[in-house]
Amino acid sequence: MDEVLIGSVLASTLRVTTPLLFAALAGLLCERSGVVDIGLEGKMLAAAFAAAAVTSVTHSAPLGIGAAMLVACAMSGLHGFACVTHRGDQVVSGVALNMVAAGLTVVLGIAWFAQGGQTPPIDASQRLTGLLPQFAEPVPGSWVGSVIGHGLLSHNLLVYLAFALVLVVWFFLERTRPGLRLRAVGENPAMVDAAGVSVPRLRYTALMLNGLLCGLGGAYLTLAQNASFSPNMTAGRGFIALAAMIFGKWKPLPTLAACLLFGFLDAIAIRLQGVSLPGIGEVPVQAIQALPYVLTVVLLAGFIGQAVAPKALSKPYVKER
Repeated sequence: MDEVLIGSVLASTLRVTTPLLFAALAGLLCERSGVVDIGLEGKMLAAAFAAAAVTSVTHSAPLGIGAAMLVACAMSGLHGFACVTHRGDQVVSGVALNMVAAGLTVVLGIAWFAQGGQTPPIDASQRLTGLLPQFAEPVPGSWVGSVIGHGLLSHNLLVYLAFALVLVVWFFLERTRPGLRLRAVGENPAMVDAAGVSVPRLRYTALMLNGLLCGLGGAYLTLAQNASFSPNMTAGRGFIALAAMIFGKWKPLPTLAACLLFGFLDAIAIRLQGVSLPGIGEVPVQAIQALPYVLTVVLLAGFIGQAVAPKALSKPYVKER
């Protein structure tokens, strides 16, 4: 049954990694332009609520995904209005977005659906399912069916899109002129401005891309990973994504590795529940559930000093006259 276990853990790792990866790439694009984004958690939460609410009412998953991206982009625009246009404190603005999203989703959920802040369950026909349903379950006795089939080929479109976007973001940042300008505005905005390129426009562009990716991550939570929205269902994923981005030194491929590590630990934590260890006994569920978050603190404590942030990160740009 080893192949069944390996296939199941691999499949769980990819599913858990997907929303982290969307959020981490969103934060990476934003912060490479020089804007700190602590609000990843709030954007994902608001997007998850929008996707669940619209899908449950319209019975259309594409409309739900569109609503999620629209809401997340609106929050990114608000963040840009406060921090890029009016040069406000970027950390405070991000924290405010998290607080607003946590409260507003519950209030709207109660007002619209009267289910304690939750949305009605999304119909199974509207949920995102695997592109190849024949691999939905592992095949005992078959490494190909369990590890390759169930582990790698049993996922929905958003899972594959998240991993493909890693290469897209890498190519955009490293091999295209707009990507070079975006990186430059995070390092030396004065030089970009002197070259005749608008610093605010580049940062707003990065924020809109950030909103699109956060919207996809939030939509995944309610349309693929769960069947409805529940209050605070992101459960710190936005902060873990932020940690993965920092651990990955603001680069797409190392960020992917960090997200996979967090996803693997989360998948293993689920498997460890109820397991007894020799000489220790049954590990408390709370300790197992805290494992990915404890790792986040350990990694940041050990590696934050080695990660060099963009030089203009969190610094509002004031155009010289």
